[in-house]
Amino acid sequence: MERLGIGIIGCGNISEAYLKAASKFPILDIKGIADILPEAAEARAAQFGLRAMSVDEMLADPLIQIVVNLTIPAAHVEVGLKALAAGKHAYSEKPLGLTTAEARPLLQMAKERGLRVGCAPDTFLGGSHQTCRKLIDEGAIGRPLAGSAFFMCPGHERWHPNPAFYYAKGGGPMLDMGPYYITALVNLIGPVARVAGITSRTRSEREITSEPLKGTMIPVEVATHVAGTLEFVSGAVVSVAMSFDVPRHRHRPI
Repeated sequence: MERLGIGIIGCGNISEAYLKAASKFPILDIKGIADILPEAAEARAAQFGLRAMSVDEMLADPLIQIVVNLTIPAAHVEVGLKALAAGKHAYSEKPLGLTTAEARPLLQMAKERGLRVGCAPDTFLGGSHQTCRKLIDEGAIGRPLAGSAFFMCPGHERWHPNPAFYYAKGGGPMLDMGPYYITALVNLIGPVARVAGITSRTRSEREITSEPLKGTMIPVEVATHVAGTLEFVSGAVVSVAMSFDVPRHRHRPI
């Protein structure tokens, strides 16, 4: 089996989950990790027995075929374009870009250079999602007519070590957690024809209650509660609520 050389840019909180999961896929060969903060890359490299390198070193390494982009949302397109310009395939955490217009040059460059672009989430490829899809295809519940999708919590400042980016442009509950739900729904029901929604922001700043920044106040630049309706091409209608403003609820995820 020919293994794929992987380089990871971004050594924040989510990188640990990626590196743990990568060990379960023998086709993946993690060649190195990089971060804008060298000490962050060095710490993660020591944890997993990997090589810490600079971003420039990673992009110049001919053994690295795919760059996995785990930077903050505002840097996703910039880092992705650099990876493509270096002849690497690019896989990014969500969102692909802060807007569709911002992300379009990424797709255009990939097309021009014969490279591939991927973006999280890939959870719809998992066994549970695919089992649900199989049941729907087999008519086990009849024709889907309606549904609901809920992700609601008090906010990530309770547990994340550096949560400010969740409340900056590119953050918020819809761009953070919404992609998992919308992707699952599209996988199950098909394409969406129309969307309607309303958003709100309950506070202009939030206090971090997790370590090491406990007590720090962070500005809130984005909507923290999003409610909407999706009308699918099939005719099914699904209500959606994504929120960082709800301490407790009894709704099922989907």
